[in-house]
Amino acid sequence: MAPDTKHLEVTLETQVESVNLAEEMCLRVAEAAGFGEDDCYRIGMSVREGVINAFHYGNQERPEKKIYLAVDLTSDKMIIHVLDEGTGFKLSDVPDPLAEENLLSTSGRGIFLMRAFMDEFDVLSGRTGGAEIVMSKKLPAPGSTPANGQGGQSATPQQEA
Repeated sequence: MAPDTKHLEVTLETQVESVNLAEEMCLRVAEAAGFGEDDCYRIGMSVREGVINAFHYGNQERPEKKIYLAVDLTSDKMIIHVLDEGTGFKLSDVPDPLAEENLLSTSGRGIFLMRAFMDEFDVLSGRTGGAEIVMSKKLPAPGSTPANGQGGQSATPQQEA
């Protein structure tokens, strides 16, 4: 780990309340790192999906199992790790939620969202035997104006010539 990397780690209980706790923790780090409203929403939603998957699919809602959440803030990106104590899975085994035969299925949508919302996304074999989701978002450029829900529009009206 680089000397300028900030690291935060927490062990969560396998319970629904852990989802909100994980999201809140990551949102505070994201806001402090300078992410705008849109990126904070994407990061928060990705963390929610990752922890829900660890809770439901990984740990199978078994309270004796734990969920491990780690956040690394480097000089150029925020990296989030979500690790469960399940049996793990291969990313290639997750059905594509956009395939016609899967449109009515609820499985695979969380991974689809995490891939869409984050700059990098991967699933590794975790040290606990379960799955470790690793996702990252590049930090906003210094001095850039964070997105604020304006959809790329300027905050000030443009004058017509």
